[in-house]
Amino acid sequence: MKRINLAYILIAVLVLAAGLRIFGQTVPKASLPVLTTSAGQSPDVTTVNIILEEAGIGYDYCDVPTPEILADGVGLGDRESEAGFHAEVHTDLSKFRKGTPYKTVIMAIGASLKGMGASGLTVEAEEARLKKVIDYCQANKIFIIAVHIGGESKRGAPGSDNERMIEAVAPRANLLIVTRDGNKDGRFSKIAAQKNIPLFEVNYALEIVELLKKVFN
Repeated sequence: MKRINLAYILIAVLVLAAGLRIFGQTVPKASLPVLTTSAGQSPDVTTVNIILEEAGIGYDYCDVPTPEILADGVGLGDRESEAGFHAEVHTDLSKFRKGTPYKTVIMAIGASLKGMGASGLTVEAEEARLKKVIDYCQANKIFIIAVHIGGESKRGAPGSDNERMIEAVAPRANLLIVTRDGNKDGRFSKIAAQKNIPLFEVNYALEIVELLKKVFN
C-alpha cells in the first residue's frame, strides 16, 4: 500500500514538473506590486483580475493607464473611476505603500470595439497608447506578462483588431500565457521562439492560478 501511495506521489511530482516546464523554459519570476490592464479593452481583463484574486495576489487595475499613471505607482495617484476610465486598488497597502513603483504589469490581450469606444479610443489610438506604456515599462525594468485567454474567439485574420493587439504586445512581453485554443495556429509559439520569450499554454483560464502563484512566489 505504501509503495502505491509513493508511486502516486512520484507521478504527481513529475506531472507538476512537466506542467512548469514548457518549451524548455522554467517558470520565470516576477515581483510585486503588480498592475493589471487591458490591451484592446476586452472584458478578458476581468478574468485576469479574478485569477489573481483566486491566487491570493494583490493588484491594482486600470483599463487605460498612461506612463504618467504608471509613474504614480501603487494607488494610481488616488485617481477615481469615471466615464471612460476605471481604476481599482487591491494592493496590500500594509506591504506596499502608495507610490511604490510597480514591478510587474499584466496585460490581457483582446480587442473590443465596444470597450475601446467606451474609453474614447480607436484601434490606432489603443496601439499608440500600448506602445507608450510598454516603452515606459522597458525603460523602467517593469516585467510585462501578456495573457491571451479569449481563445479562438479572440483571434482573427491577419490585420484584424485582435491580431493588431497581439502584435502590439506579445513580441515585447517578458512572459506569454495563452490558452491552447487561442494558439491553434502557433502564432504565439512563433513569437515566443523568435523573441526568446517564455510561453506557457493552459487548457483553461483557471489553470493560470497555480502558474501565477509560482511566478510571484
